[in-house]
Amino acid sequence: MQIQVIIRILGILLMIFSLAMLPPIFVAWHFDDGGGVAFFSAFAVSLFLGLGLYLPRKNAQGELRTRDGFLVVILFWSVLSFMGALPLYLGGISDFTLSDAVFESFSGLTTTGATVISGLDNLPHSILFYRQQLQWMGGMGIIVLAVAVLPMLGIGGMQLYRAETPGPVKDAKLTPRIAGTAKALWYIYFGLTVICALSYWGAGMSLFDAISHSFSTIAIGGFSTHDASIGWFESANIELICSFFMLISGVNFSLHFVAVRRLSLDSYFSDSEFKVYVSILLGVILMTIFILVMHEHYPFSEAVIKSIFHVISIGTTAGFATADFSSWPVFLPMLLLFVSFVGGCAGSTGGGMKVIRILLLFKQGSREIKRLIHPNAIFKMRIGSTTIPEKIVEAVWGFFSAYVVLFFIFMLFLMADGHDQITAFSAVAACMNNLGPGLGDVAANYSELSSLSKWILSLAMLFGRLEIFTLLVLFSPDFWRS
Repeated sequence: MQIQVIIRILGILLMIFSLAMLPPIFVAWHFDDGGGVAFFSAFAVSLFLGLGLYLPRKNAQGELRTRDGFLVVILFWSVLSFMGALPLYLGGISDFTLSDAVFESFSGLTTTGATVISGLDNLPHSILFYRQQLQWMGGMGIIVLAVAVLPMLGIGGMQLYRAETPGPVKDAKLTPRIAGTAKALWYIYFGLTVICALSYWGAGMSLFDAISHSFSTIAIGGFSTHDASIGWFESANIELICSFFMLISGVNFSLHFVAVRRLSLDSYFSDSEFKVYVSILLGVILMTIFILVMHEHYPFSEAVIKSIFHVISIGTTAGFATADFSSWPVFLPMLLLFVSFVGGCAGSTGGGMKVIRILLLFKQGSREIKRLIHPNAIFKMRIGSTTIPEKIVEAVWGFFSAYVVLFFIFMLFLMADGHDQITAFSAVAACMNNLGPGLGDVAANYSELSSLSKWILSLAMLFGRLEIFTLLVLFSPDFWRS
């Protein structure tokens, strides 16, 4: 294992991350909100810590192997989340503990959107902007951004990309070189953010709110600059704009790349995962509209908009809200929570288990039924015209098994810490799926949880963001053998 090279990379990435403190310093100066000192302190600490790790090892060389890439990703996300907590802890938020700051930082960078802060409307603009920026950075993965830079520093990037990129199939590249792939993804990501911000601004948001919410919308994060989230604006147009951009951000970004390159939408409609993704959301939207109208919870037109917005928001794991969906009638709150387990498409900024895995699990179940009827037959599993290798099917089953086991372990820990079943179940689901809002005691925010529960859920967010196995490999003895 290339320990010196790994530490060198970590130093470089920390120096890059220190630059994230500069925009909030400018915001603090522009609004004169007094938050500049905390961000300047965090900038200095991140920069000098990065320099301290890098300079003694600046000449360290070595080819990164796959497990080295995993370790860089894990170390960086962990260290980054702790460093990201520093300006929040120093920012002067009342009754804000270290556990709160770490939880908020993990929630931002993993694009979970769970918050322990109430009174957002009264916070300094610099802190509000920083929270949104954390989600934007975490959305496509800051490792992918760094991969576009590291080759210029003499560091190969493919191992990092495979360790970071979500989804069951990690080897496909859009361009011949990994740096080109990372840049292509980021051009699309940045372009969608700009278009989203302009759309919000045109719909009536202030420029500050438009930029801030475009960050968390395209990242499918869910942080807002207001306690009432998107509901603060009381605008159906803003809700529909948000719904549209959440929907397309939950799509595999490689489909966006192909669509832009070919100037054609054919790539979407020929993709099985995309069709299942849209079908699930559409089906749940229609069911939600029907139940809300039948129970006279909203007038028909309002029920349609609320249903579209909340199903897409929860289904893509964004977590924005315009109403308290936990108080909706019948089984709707639990239905929406279960939709978050599916989440977005592989290669998107969404969380959850990913649509492609759910599709493969369903096809595998169907295949097992056929085998019971025809025990001697051989059935190939296909998605579209593509035959799926058995190793991918086995990997999906392994992921699902590990996910279920970890879910119940985290849930039992929260129940042992004194929380009821609904709170424990929904909090773990919201954090492992990188969703944010839950039910029970965490329907509004997570401020009432104990410090132990916040640390447990921070770990659950990291497991969800890195898709279980990237973190689980650390517990394998084979990983550490030379």
